[in-house]
Amino acid sequence: MAPVIEAIGLTKKFGTTTALDGLDLTVHEGEVHGFLGPNGAGKSTTIRVLLGLLRSDGGTVTLLGRDPWTDATELHRQLAYVPGDVVLWPNLTGGEVIDLLGRLRGGIDEGRRMELLEAFELDPTKKGRSYSKGNRQKVALVAAFASDVPLLVLDEPTSGLDPLMEKVFQEHLARVRAEGRTVLLSSHILSEVETAADRVSIVRAGRIVDSGTLTDLRHLTRTSISASLARPLAGSEAGGWPGVDSAREDCDRIVLSVETSAVGDVLQRLGAHGIEALTCQPPTLEELFLSQYRDTLTDPAPREEVPA
Repeated sequence: MAPVIEAIGLTKKFGTTTALDGLDLTVHEGEVHGFLGPNGAGKSTTIRVLLGLLRSDGGTVTLLGRDPWTDATELHRQLAYVPGDVVLWPNLTGGEVIDLLGRLRGGIDEGRRMELLEAFELDPTKKGRSYSKGNRQKVALVAAFASDVPLLVLDEPTSGLDPLMEKVFQEHLARVRAEGRTVLLSSHILSEVETAADRVSIVRAGRIVDSGTLTDLRHLTRTSISASLARPLAGSEAGGWPGVDSAREDCDRIVLSVETSAVGDVLQRLGAHGIEALTCQPPTLEELFLSQYRDTLTDPAPREEVPA
């Protein structure tokens, strides 16, 4: 089965600025795919190319088996898009906007619409000009989740939402996933992606630098092991074990940073000293992300994307 989204070698320049530099991205049917990267990495440019809003300078891209540039009108009937800063028609009510977007996508589930309005605590009778940023996001999210489309493209969708509404978003995203629909989720909120995503792609300087499930990507960093032992162990001794990247003593515990492949051997060695308490923490998505950007964290002037 062909991927829902497939980009191979995408390039895009704005003058002397290279926004996409041979980007490869594959999103399979029925998955929530996290798309991660800081501002200027190329996420928004990629999404604009996928939506047919920009034409790439090179490479190939297909969306639902079609070319997003030549078949944009047909494709937009089969996808729902939520940007990070929603702009509404000022004189239309939120309900009218939801209905309009639903008709463009071939119809809307009225029962789902009412359920979503209640869940997101959105008043659909207010004019677009009176909505706060968070409520504008809610209008777009209700329209997207209530539409019966196979693909959702969500670009910072919870921007402006409070924590309670972020939880509601996660619940309905899980529902979409259970229905077998496909989601491309671009977000700066790493915990949001970690909760929802089946697979993750990390973009840096216009290229995908790593892609896979969280299990696949956990080879990029170390597992943290903290143990209280019956017979104390010096950090200098444990630091010499194969696969141990670092070791230190913290009060009555020893804390190790261990290569994932060496965790079993290290636990056996610790067991010889009598384990009384043990914490073994696999790397989080945030640690995986930072492992790709650690050398640029002190850069005072990151590259910015050029707006379309």
